[in-house]
Amino acid sequence: MKIKNTEIKVILGDITESRAEAIVNAANNKLLMGGGVAGVIKRKGGRMIEEEALKKGPIGIGEAVETSAGELAARYVIHAATMGMDFKTDETKIRNSARNSLELARRLKLSSIVFPALGCGTGGFPLLASAKIMAQEVLRHLRDEETTLKEIIFCLYDQEAFTVFNKGVLGYLGYVTTELSLGPYVTVDAIIELPEGIVVIKRSNPPFGWALPGGFVDYGESLEEAVKREAKEETGLDLTGIKQFHTYSDPQRDPRFHTIGTVFIAKAKGKPKAGDDAAGLKVVKRQELEKMDFAFDHKKIIRDYLGGPDDGK
Repeated sequence: MKIKNTEIKVILGDITESRAEAIVNAANNKLLMGGGVAGVIKRKGGRMIEEEALKKGPIGIGEAVETSAGELAARYVIHAATMGMDFKTDETKIRNSARNSLELARRLKLSSIVFPALGCGTGGFPLLASAKIMAQEVLRHLRDEETTLKEIIFCLYDQEAFTVFNKGVLGYLGYVTTELSLGPYVTVDAIIELPEGIVVIKRSNPPFGWALPGGFVDYGESLEEAVKREAKEETGLDLTGIKQFHTYSDPQRDPRFHTIGTVFIAKAKGKPKAGDDAAGLKVVKRQELEKMDFAFDHKKIIRDYLGGPDDGK
């Protein structure tokens, strides 16, 4: 598929055989090239790649640096630190690694780059989640940066990974660019007041974490219709007594895109139960809400709702 002037592809193959200008190595922050993708790159491209990388390390987790590609057909290897020496990764580390790799490619004025499934080897991160995070960063890069990239390729090592990435990258980007258009995207969230407390859901898609029930407004929907639908889908509850609370429009409130979100306060009928769009659900007492970590800017929304101090987080 094509976004602006950049072709995005998902292929099945060996990343070390790519003739793109740069291939991305899912690195540790010390830039030691042991196993996984790094080990294959060193074995086929030569030890000089690791020797050059070590001179630039260690780097921060999520940062990226370039080296030559040794005997490989590529011009550069971009080493993106998806983990430390504990070999643990997460959404933020993968997101920053993808973002900084794309930014480095722009600074190097590259026309093509190839990614592996960041975080999914040694890091053990789920394939679909990695695909969506990386797709989100590709879209962000192509919308926000004056990119030189004409081709962004995701190269997967086996059929299962290829199938997942084909859906998670091309399917996801197709949905966002055609169904949701180019934004800013309109969203709604609900502060659902039950006698026991406030309903929060655990997100099943990146960005992960606890959040207020909500989502995107579909074409042809009013805000009120959208918040009722999203609440029903995620919590099983039927909202009553809906009233608008506030609209939030900071362009940085969502790490994926620029969203403008309207928050509603409502009562509800029914028994709360996590729907297909939620990984979990709980009802939290008001005094306990401040102790929780939330996705997006939902911590600020909760503080505004409670009337507490706002530290901007």
